[in-house]
Amino acid sequence: MLIAFLKVKYMHNTNKGIFILLLVMSLTAAGCGIKTPSGTLPEPERTAADQSSAAETEESSSADRQEPVYGSDVKDGVYSITVDSSSSMFRITSCELTVRDGKMSAVMAMSGTGYLKLYMGKGEEAERASEEACIPYTQAENGSHTFEIPVEALDMEIDCSAFSKKKEKWYDRVLIFRSGSLPPEAFKDGKITTAKSLELEDGLYTAEVALKGGSGRACVESPAAIRIEDGNAYAVIIWGSSNYDYMKVNGEKYEQMGTEGNSAFEIPVGRFDWNMPVIADTIAMSQPHEVEYTMVFDSSTLKKAE
Repeated sequence: MLIAFLKVKYMHNTNKGIFILLLVMSLTAAGCGIKTPSGTLPEPERTAADQSSAAETEESSSADRQEPVYGSDVKDGVYSITVDSSSSMFRITSCELTVRDGKMSAVMAMSGTGYLKLYMGKGEEAERASEEACIPYTQAENGSHTFEIPVEALDMEIDCSAFSKKKEKWYDRVLIFRSGSLPPEAFKDGKITTAKSLELEDGLYTAEVALKGGSGRACVESPAAIRIEDGNAYAVIIWGSSNYDYMKVNGEKYEQMGTEGNSAFEIPVGRFDWNMPVIADTIAMSQPHEVEYTMVFDSSTLKKAE
């Protein structure tokens, strides 16, 4: 049992021992599946016939959008940031965001050399634009192309057109620069809600968590158990199935807390009331598949564990 494993793992720490009691309560409560007279029905397994279409749906689906974050909300500096692209043919391998005096720009490193220039707008506009209005590539040391573009806001769809070297035509792309991939200290005071800004004492809490993205069939148990330690928040995420073998948050990989029962992980919560991007690797399909989700932890539902 997962609970037995956790008791052994945390029995040396009193606070974490109490934390396990919260998990017991959570697991014995109604889960996130469909309630039936005999208990909870777990989320349905995908069959071999629908694995391919399910994977495509999970890759193309996106989480609900949150309010845009402008340069005036972010402290001056240079940050690594995650960028979503509407096309797998326009893949960004890394991106560096620069914020200065309320304005933002980004240098995007591309996966290849297939595009010669960009235009910030639709392709039909790019066809009529002057060459001076286009953004040329810069060749990196590894031979790939990089582009430096203005960024109006984070968490907002930005139209961008890319000129294909091979096809010699413009292709519409949509970019979203994810504020959730920035460190909490990048934001100006009052912009985000953290354990420190809430002045939470070290201890154990619960809070409602909402899962977005993927195919819409996955779920996690809510409320989640929250541990506050040295002003930092950590949450135990219990999925509605046993089909996840690891999670990633801000590039860090988190392994399962046990080998039995539904998949469970302890992950950091950098901010509350915010679309926090996470990745979960599912083994439900013929091949392991990383799926992008967002989680929102509702600070208004935080309760101290008794």
